[in-house]
Amino acid sequence: MNYSSNFFLAWLILIILGCNNPTVNSNEKLKIIENKDLIIKDEVITSKQKIEEEFKLTDENVIDFLFEYEKNNKENRVRIYTNFGNIEIMLFSNTPYHRSNFIYLTKKNYFEGTQFYRVINDFVIQAGNSDNRKISQKRQRIGKYLLPNDFNKGHTHKRGMVSMPSSSIDNPYKMASPYEFFIVQKKDGAHHLDGNYTIFGIVINGMEVVDIIANLPTDERDWPLNNVYINRIEIVN
Repeated sequence: MNYSSNFFLAWLILIILGCNNPTVNSNEKLKIIENKDLIIKDEVITSKQKIEEEFKLTDENVIDFLFEYEKNNKENRVRIYTNFGNIEIMLFSNTPYHRSNFIYLTKKNYFEGTQFYRVINDFVIQAGNSDNRKISQKRQRIGKYLLPNDFNKGHTHKRGMVSMPSSSIDNPYKMASPYEFFIVQKKDGAHHLDGNYTIFGIVINGMEVVDIIANLPTDERDWPLNNVYINRIEIVN
């Protein structure tokens, strides 16, 4: 037997020994399978995140989206945290698009860092916007859209009602600006607003905080001289 034959025989024995070592092969196969599963899971998570990041609400898709979203997101109580105290709100079920829109934005953490930017004592306090660039970037990520009015549900702008302002653009149908809201602070209500803005909730705790904010000094634009931030909004049910 020459050198070539010896080398071939040794190589053959190594292959046979390897085949007869099922423990090693099983572990190696298991590692390969586990690694493959991890890769697949990572790809699924990454793909899901990418879809969520790419999805944006528009005037064309918002109604269909909120119609489906409302089915599985029935929460109707939220708590607004400010430096002056907390305001708890109950959202009305008979204004489903506005309620689910508010819940959606809450779960997206949109309101964190927004402000009560329009404060008029004995009238309303309005929130959900800011001159901070980060808030504008949040809006860009969520999408640009308006909500249809829904002001024929039997609600009136009495004290404590939470309503949604109309968009500032040319707006004959009084489409609502979905990122903002105002709370009626006036003791006798603001009934001249009825039929123009969608009321979608009511303050059930914390009207004293609303009064504190309403009494703050403001500039000529009704913006508080000291910024009033919404630290966060939390779902409480």
